[in-house]
Amino acid sequence: MKTIQSNSYPIFFDNSIEELAKFVKQGNYSRFFILTDENTAKHCLPAIERLFAGMDNFDVIEINAGEESKDIDFCIGIWKMLIDFGADRKSLMINLGGGVISDMGGFAASTFKRGIDFVHVPTTLLSQVDASVGGKTGIDIDSIKNIIGTFTQPKAVFIAYDFLKTLPPRQILSGLAEMLKHGLIMDAAYWQALKTGDLNMPSAELIYWSVEIKNKVVIEDPTEKGIRKALNFGHTIGHAVETNSLLTDKNPLTHGEAIAIGMICEAYLAHKKTGLSSDELAEIVEVINSLYPKYPLKKASYQALLKIMMKDKKNENGKINCTLLTRIGQCNLDNICTEDELFEALDYYATL
Repeated sequence: MKTIQSNSYPIFFDNSIEELAKFVKQGNYSRFFILTDENTAKHCLPAIERLFAGMDNFDVIEINAGEESKDIDFCIGIWKMLIDFGADRKSLMINLGGGVISDMGGFAASTFKRGIDFVHVPTTLLSQVDASVGGKTGIDIDSIKNIIGTFTQPKAVFIAYDFLKTLPPRQILSGLAEMLKHGLIMDAAYWQALKTGDLNMPSAELIYWSVEIKNKVVIEDPTEKGIRKALNFGHTIGHAVETNSLLTDKNPLTHGEAIAIGMICEAYLAHKKTGLSSDELAEIVEVINSLYPKYPLKKASYQALLKIMMKDKKNENGKINCTLLTRIGQCNLDNICTEDELFEALDYYATL
């Protein structure tokens, strides 16, 4: 049984679903609730419900899939369901799903009656290597991602590799972007291992390695005062591109697709500002462009992207703040980037 210990909770691998059953039964919870969406309800929920056959002290709360659901109205719906189902302070929330479920389920649980216990059962690659680990919860307001949230640690995380087999290839690629980021900011050997592995379905070993990297960072800096800012690489521009795509595109970008764009743009900024070599910039661009389809970034959208970036929660004193690489495997925190620099980086991606 592989287990990683985080700040105050275990992250289970291998037979993690069996461990979930043990955890619930040993926790003496008055009731427990499984939060899911329609995709996870179809593909993953049956395996979880089989664990609790014969138990009558749980209910399922299902929401619509997608980032569009991660807002206060859906969160109010979850709170109301908890009230209707008789949740008390000794209840447990099981967040079964991808990043939206982890973020919003954690937020709903951490605020309901001033906080009830919750655990994550991440079912997408993105949520396994990113959203479920580190204790960030959040919802979006006015399309600003995760602008309302808490730092609240789950009681446990249960990572089941088999759930990834239910995902379409595009969702695997979405999670892969965060794995690539982990290598770029912290571990050059991991970046090399990813480059030589099967990126259409990353191995359980590569996923474990990715979680190890993120976990080391969040243990050292649980509330993002220092080194945890490294995890924001690619996200200042990437989140803006993602938000704008959600607002304007018929088929919006996934989180990972947008972060891939952000990493290319911010690698270019790193080449200009923090010493990333031209050879390593070219390597990053080659790897990312070989995996993700080119997105038509238009100059007409730059002002809209800048407006979104200005609302980013990482900014300080009205200045746009980026984490930038110094070389593959190392990064530099808190780099103020000007409008001209950001537009130049967007131009760089657009003209590749």
